[in-house]
Amino acid sequence: MSRSRESRYVTFARMALELAEATLPRYSHPKSPQTFTLPQLAVCVLLSYYLDLSYRDTEEWLLAAGEVRQVLGLVRVPDHSTLFRTYRKLPLARWQAMSDRLLGGMGVKEDVVAVDTTSFRLENASAYYRARSGKRHLDWLKCGYAVGCRTRLILGWKTGSGRACASDIHYLTPLRRQARRWCVKERWFLVGDRGFDGVATKPSDIIPVINRMKRPPTRPDLVARREAVMAARLDGIYGQRWQVETVYSVIKRKMGDTIRSRRPLLQRREPILKAIAYNLHV
Repeated sequence: MSRSRESRYVTFARMALELAEATLPRYSHPKSPQTFTLPQLAVCVLLSYYLDLSYRDTEEWLLAAGEVRQVLGLVRVPDHSTLFRTYRKLPLARWQAMSDRLLGGMGVKEDVVAVDTTSFRLENASAYYRARSGKRHLDWLKCGYAVGCRTRLILGWKTGSGRACASDIHYLTPLRRQARRWCVKERWFLVGDRGFDGVATKPSDIIPVINRMKRPPTRPDLVARREAVMAARLDGIYGQRWQVETVYSVIKRKMGDTIRSRRPLLQRREPILKAIAYNLHV
């Protein structure tokens, strides 16, 4: 007889509820209807991104998922408009606090961090439809993640408009600042591709130097970084950069590569919710 196991959706809901209750207030306002607690609604929003469902479909899914409702303590299922309002009114600082508490509870200490950027589509039209209709892919949301190579957890993020922040160098400093909190203090390595080579790159970063002058660099800092990259390739450190590519693959296959919001402020929050849902999934 096979052993009974718990559904990963139930496990996800339980972990997310514990995290939300430890971070968020019970109610958003003393005079709120108090039909649902704020942690319950936040978990339902995270579930919608984890399952890649619209708020309407999330409402129907919760109606069918009795065990998940039991874990969340839901007597009733929140309406899809309630879920959207919860996502809209919870500021970015609240989601950031949930992520910090999750990583802190796991005791994350990394010595190699990989960074890279990816783009999320701002429309649900398929690539086949765009190709047949002749429409060009004119705009997108760009996001950079910092991923710990030991735990494969997302340690930091930065979002921006694809046109305004087309270069990866705009993302390097925020990603380094966030990832530093979860790294060993003695010595850690930041690994990235050539797109991060620029004024924000430090000599200690394991980032290849772009040969803009078609000849080997002569500046001492560039020469030192080039030698560090060569040594990192031999030591296998630079080869850990593929970890961030794996994270992007999991997020886009599991949670989709589209952004559902229409307001720019809400659009920039969605990759962050995907990151929190991914860390809970891992």
